[in-house]
Amino acid sequence: MTLKAKLDQIKAGAAQKIPPEVFKKMGAATNELRDSGIMDGVVKVGSKFPPFALSNQSGVQIRSEDLLARGAVVLTVFRGHW
Repeated sequence: MTLKAKLDQIKAGAAQKIPPEVFKKMGAATNELRDSGIMDGVVKVGSKFPPFALSNQSGVQIRSEDLLARGAVVLTVFRGHW
């Protein structure tokens, strides 16, 4: 399954679970962010990051060099704290 297909599947599932008025507001907020120009400042596909180390959920430092030695790395950043 392609990434686009998977994301479309997730969006379709969300549309079934989230009340229509809330789903509509979420879509409008997403479009407002895109229209603001915020996407001009995001990291682009294929961009190279400098080497870095981050702590995992257990507090163990994970180095990007170690991950890259095993293959491609996808870094996702979530806004907020749970």
